[in-house]
Amino acid sequence: MPRLISALLTSLVAAALAVGAAFAVVALLNATPEQPNVPLISYETGTPRK
Repeated sequence: MPRLISALLTSLVAAALAVGAAFAVVALLNATPEQPNVPLISYETGTPRK
């Protein structure tokens, strides 16, 4: 009986760790990195050239 309880507790702890790791991975993937607000292409404004 103690081996059954030990096996149950081990599987519950493993499942809890797996769920925690899954939530951590999802949280890391949803994190947006800091990006500079610098445009790669800028267009001149004003009168168009002819």
